[in-house]
Amino acid sequence: MSMLGDPPTSKYTVCDDFELHYLEWGQAHFPLVIAWHGLARVGRDFDVLARKLADNYCVIAPDTIGRGLSQWARDPDEDYCFARYGAIAQSLCDQLARDQVRWIGTSMGGCLGMWLAGGPMRDRISHLVINDIGPELPQAAVDRIVKYVGVPVEFETVVEFEQYLRSIYAPFGYIPGDEWRAITEASFRRRENGKVTSHYDPHIVNHFNAFPDDWRLWERYDEIIAKTLLLRGEYSDLLSFGMTEEMIRRRPQTAVLECVGCGHAPALNVPVQIEAIIDHLAS
Repeated sequence: MSMLGDPPTSKYTVCDDFELHYLEWGQAHFPLVIAWHGLARVGRDFDVLARKLADNYCVIAPDTIGRGLSQWARDPDEDYCFARYGAIAQSLCDQLARDQVRWIGTSMGGCLGMWLAGGPMRDRISHLVINDIGPELPQAAVDRIVKYVGVPVEFETVVEFEQYLRSIYAPFGYIPGDEWRAITEASFRRRENGKVTSHYDPHIVNHFNAFPDDWRLWERYDEIIAKTLLLRGEYSDLLSFGMTEEMIRRRPQTAVLECVGCGHAPALNVPVQIEAIIDHLAS
């Protein structure tokens, strides 16, 4: 399976006073799917999945503020939080004139989905896909993420940067070469010194210290009424067996897919993952 194929439409809008970049697949009148990426990632992560969904859905994949082509925060200690991201998501859905939305969230995007589906968008999110994240985060995993996200590494060449991404994102699972190149080209920017680094504001990690309660989501999770599918990477260090079992105990109607051969987080680019999501969104 490959990322190659018809490209999405690249669009910009203003949500909650921030310029937001997003990609759009499918016809505008189709049922809406919002696909929200992980902490230091971008909307292009959903290329393969979105292309498969585009025959039946309008798929919108934003770059969260501080990432990719979206505007960076004016005050990182205030703006990098779920209240801001949630306000942006609601504004985007309002602009798209949609009362109902299906939500697919990887890692941080899954936490934001829980935050919204158990809160301000409880009656709007009809279907929720949570990709390898739970209502609380293991501290060891947070420490690992902060270590590499908070101090982006510089490289002389894009090829060196791609090798770095292949290393740190090896837990994503199977990704063919053309997809790695697309991920790389969506993930880098050149600095003033000409070197290559990651395409995000390093201050996005302030979220963990400035808003620790954002990552304690059991109360929100318990309030969700959306039909929910939980994907877990076989070797995930963010979503343990124990937490998965507790999520099922609290909400027995939650469907679960164990994604073999990957850790955090499944790339949503192989048939078994894609087919499970298609079936869930259509349920």
